[in-house]
Amino acid sequence: MHVEIRKEGKKRKYFLAHSYREGDKVHKFRKYLGQDLKKSLLEERKNIAEKLILEEIHKYNIISDPLQVQLSQKEIEEIKKLQAQIPLKISHLSKEDWETFSKIFTYNTNAIEGSKLNAKEVKDLLEADKWPDKSKEDIAEAYGVDEAIRYIRTNKEHISVELIKRIHKIVFKNSKSFAGQLRKKGEEVVVMGGGIVIHEGAPQARINHLLNKLVEWYELNKNKYPALILSAVIHNQFENIHPFRDGNGRVGRILLNNILIKHGLPPVNIDFKNRVQYYESLQEYEKNHDLKPTIELYLKEYDSLKKQLDDYKQKKM
Repeated sequence: MHVEIRKEGKKRKYFLAHSYREGDKVHKFRKYLGQDLKKSLLEERKNIAEKLILEEIHKYNIISDPLQVQLSQKEIEEIKKLQAQIPLKISHLSKEDWETFSKIFTYNTNAIEGSKLNAKEVKDLLEADKWPDKSKEDIAEAYGVDEAIRYIRTNKEHISVELIKRIHKIVFKNSKSFAGQLRKKGEEVVVMGGGIVIHEGAPQARINHLLNKLVEWYELNKNKYPALILSAVIHNQFENIHPFRDGNGRVGRILLNNILIKHGLPPVNIDFKNRVQYYESLQEYEKNHDLKPTIELYLKEYDSLKKQLDDYKQKKM
């Protein structure tokens, strides 16, 4: 880091500057220190600005690599064995099973994000087009999630930046003016919980770079890791990046299911009642690069989903 001095007439303005290289791109950080500063005050402000710049660089680094802790071959084999024990097979899911899953998933994924529609209202909405006396936005997003599930079932693409934007567009086309659009300059995201910051999305200027890196990571590793690992990394890293102003959770969980489906696994639902465990698994990935809590949650949810599908069939008989 170095101090830059700019002369404007008789005044001298001071800046602390630092260049940070990321691949072929150089990011320039600059903090204004003041003008016509005495040596002692300049040094004091320089120290403060240096800490601020280091914090910004840290934000650039924390989500640079989707899988910072490489898994051993033994760990990969153990996850393959667990994956083989999933109590559902995608080839066994009937048209009715898929429709039931979509109702279950639509209710839970929207409820996690604050939708006021209950499970019965979602069922009536998707089965009979029966609108409850609730928010039009919640109703539009229930239809949007259901449509997105049908879309990923027929679409052949695994992941791309355009696919991510397309999923967002499908879910939010009738509720958000920015549907399908990544965050724009000046739009930064901070996720609050219990009055404290629990997550900061990537700086807006890095969104495209990080999404492209995520796609690149997937293409390099899609034949190396089992689907549970691939889907967990894609979902968790996507949530770290938080590329949209709103709707990241729902798009991330649909993207998770797209990866599972493309690798021949059944879709998974994150139950509303397990949302605390879900948030904790995301935190473990972000802070400690630990995927195990995420995979454990997926396996738990598969057991629950099988029971829900079986119960639904029993009620229809």
